[in-house]
Amino acid sequence: WYRLPGLFSAVALLLYALMVLFVFKALPVTLTLAGVAGFVLSIGFAVDANVLIFERMKEEFKKGFGFSQGVHEGFLRAWPSIRDSNASTLITAAILFWMGSGVVKGFALTLIIGILVSLFSAIFITRSFLQLCAGTRAEKWNWLFLKSSNIKSQISNQTQNPNAG
Repeated sequence: WYRLPGLFSAVALLLYALMVLFVFKALPVTLTLAGVAGFVLSIGFAVDANVLIFERMKEEFKKGFGFSQGVHEGFLRAWPSIRDSNASTLITAAILFWMGSGVVKGFALTLIIGILVSLFSAIFITRSFLQLCAGTRAEKWNWLFLKSSNIKSQISNQTQNPNAG
């Protein structure tokens, strides 16, 4: 769906999962079923952050911004939504950790760790991958950053009117 940014997102999510598991090992977190649920939920937050960023980037590209400016503005516009959703989840998880017992604390702890690492992953890793494209030929290949439905409509238009430029 997102082409090259989607590939970057997949690699960033793999790195995210490895970092979270490293933190779980470093803090000796016991992964119960509730803990795994917290980890899986935090993966959802990481995916959501990337989707928000990419959608904002596409909006900026449609406005006519160049690649570097579009990426920068996309991150700026996505940040308030990412920050607010993660902050409210962190507050809820902190209350669960403070008020809960045993299994609930495990869920809250893995969710807190996952959310914090998710913020790092979305803001630094995904952005770094996208910034690697700046100044290269890849930034000029628009099809790498368009939705597949846009590509289908462009192909359809070209086959209907082959002389159109």
